[in-house]
Amino acid sequence: MTHYQTFSMELKPSENSEQQYFKTRIGLIFSCLGCVVGTGNIWRFPRIVANNSDEKGGLVFLIVWSLFLFLWSIPMLLIEYGTGRYTKKAIIGSFQQFMGEKGSWCGAWISMVTFFISCYYSVVLGWCFYYVVYCIANELPDNVEDSRAIFRDYAEESKWPLLTHAIALMVAGLSVIKGVKTIEKVNLFLVPILLAILLFTFIWSLTREYADYGIKYLFTPNWESFKEPRLWVDAISQNAFDTGAGMGIFIPYSSFMSVDNAIVKYGIFIPSLNNLISLICGMMIYAAVFSILIVSRGVLAKDEYLTILKDSGPASTGLTFIWIPVLFSTLGTFGRVLSILFFTCLSFAGITSLISNMELVTHTLQDFGVPRKFGTPATVIVTFLVGMMSALDINILTNQDFVWGFALVINGMMLQAMVIFYGTENFRKNLFNRFSLDDWKLPRIWGWMIKFVLPVEAVAIIAWWAIDLIDGETGDGEKWYEFGRETFVMTILQWGSLMLLVILVNCVVYFYRHKEPALDKRPILDDVDTVMTDTKTPEKQGLSGLTESYKSIRL
Repeated sequence: MTHYQTFSMELKPSENSEQQYFKTRIGLIFSCLGCVVGTGNIWRFPRIVANNSDEKGGLVFLIVWSLFLFLWSIPMLLIEYGTGRYTKKAIIGSFQQFMGEKGSWCGAWISMVTFFISCYYSVVLGWCFYYVVYCIANELPDNVEDSRAIFRDYAEESKWPLLTHAIALMVAGLSVIKGVKTIEKVNLFLVPILLAILLFTFIWSLTREYADYGIKYLFTPNWESFKEPRLWVDAISQNAFDTGAGMGIFIPYSSFMSVDNAIVKYGIFIPSLNNLISLICGMMIYAAVFSILIVSRGVLAKDEYLTILKDSGPASTGLTFIWIPVLFSTLGTFGRVLSILFFTCLSFAGITSLISNMELVTHTLQDFGVPRKFGTPATVIVTFLVGMMSALDINILTNQDFVWGFALVINGMMLQAMVIFYGTENFRKNLFNRFSLDDWKLPRIWGWMIKFVLPVEAVAIIAWWAIDLIDGETGDGEKWYEFGRETFVMTILQWGSLMLLVILVNCVVYFYRHKEPALDKRPILDDVDTVMTDTKTPEKQGLSGLTESYKSIRL
């Protein structure tokens, strides 16, 4: 078979092709939503807002967080969509495709960061499972003190999180083992239910007495907060975590897409909808917290609300788990049913996101010849072993959440380097504008952002964070040189260790295997002027015309 034949056969799914594809457009959309709509929206977002609010409110964080949707997340996600659809490989194989074997360590770094996120993410998903069972078997707590004790006894002072951590990984592993067919079916079932429960809970929380106090607080600014580097770090990290930008999870998912899938539209629509869902979750939690506090304690000073919000486990890790049961307890039996539905919804959200994280690792192993039936169990076992520390110590979980959530900025810089190495114009034209049907054209400004704006953003935020932390201390009063939850030395030590490991492994593999054939490559289109021989656009040509036009590719 010629290189051209291999290339052209993958423009559109074929019955004889072994390459898997999403069967339906709605299945694709729900699967991509399932990647990103998870506990990051419902659990992580409200607590990050709480950590970056002051006695006046949290609007400044919301502004910066929203800004990074357009100045970071969407441009980054478009890289992932285009890369996966073109290479049909996971993250390491894609870096080899564009940068050669010497650049494989960048893909390995991104894969490992997402792996480490999975290790503690599955612990939080286990918490969700526990709360579903707890709400079924027990009466809901009717005050914050009892609810806080329930969370502390389970998450901080027992070994039960180990079991729920294992269950979460097994559920996700079963969904991944068969590939895209199972992933699509699971998301088609879970995501609509998740969105329906979320919408109902949001509307109901806004009807509670004094809920408007929470909404007003959330949308009240303290303009001085713009000067806080930690707010900018958390805003870009949360937006990347929210949308999946830089995790690499959309590269294996988009490898299941064909030329018919409008990836530019998906890359703009899906993260925008995801951020809207995060905002809805934040409003829901804040409305609930203020309603409960005012009904039970009367109107408090704003700094008292802030203290209570932050006193929900280390770094507000228990915010959602502590306040939602108390909110629903006011409705008696019906509230108990709603609480079961809510934590079931949270579990569904976590499962769909964990599936995408595990698919990245499994797909990467598959690229190197490890069958899914072996790669998936291996991924589950190793993730469980590494995640045990987070399951047994909530302070380690908090540390891992900050270190690897912030590392998504480094991930983004590596993806930007890949595009710049290949050429932003080549990437924009060959992987989007000349490789798509029924999609928006990717404008030239995207290339400028990838080449100039986003790298400056990343370097500036990391440098500002480091300088501020060295000059001062963390929110917990820890010095930069201490081994604390979110200190400078703790972050750099973990980043540096992983960086050294992946570079060392890359060098060893390269020097021992550089004379052997690399992974089976799809042809890279180096000369953008010879890609299309017909002046007609892909939309006017139709698929057959597009296929014929690629015959002029120089290999």
